[in-house]
Amino acid sequence: MSILRAFAVLLLAQFAGEAVHRLLHLPLPGPVLGMAGLAAWLLLRGGEPDAALAETSETLLRWMPLLFVPAGAGVFAYPRLLRAGLLPIAVSLVVSTLLTFAVTAWVLQLLSRRAQPADSNRAEAGSSRRTA
Repeated sequence: MSILRAFAVLLLAQFAGEAVHRLLHLPLPGPVLGMAGLAAWLLLRGGEPDAALAETSETLLRWMPLLFVPAGAGVFAYPRLLRAGLLPIAVSLVVSTLLTFAVTAWVLQLLSRRAQPADSNRAEAGSSRRTA
């Protein structure tokens, strides 16, 4: 797959996700739906992307920080607007960060509980071999 074709696949996935978002009025953004669709397509195909698709994606990800430059410039261009909304912005940042920590800890706890019986079974098997 050529790089141009790989770029077309990425754009098509984003377009398809945007179409699904607009048609079904889903709460997820179109690019996220497109990425999920592309991941599902890759899994159905065998899980491994073509070399050109992987290379194109990695190149785009390398340059992604440039997309944040306009947002950073907006912070400096509109300080009055930022000051006016400082309290809601600060509260939402703190609450979302704490919520992210809580959800991450909860998921880690769930995953460690699932892994624990398997680990204890291995430990019991190892101790019974030593005593025998």
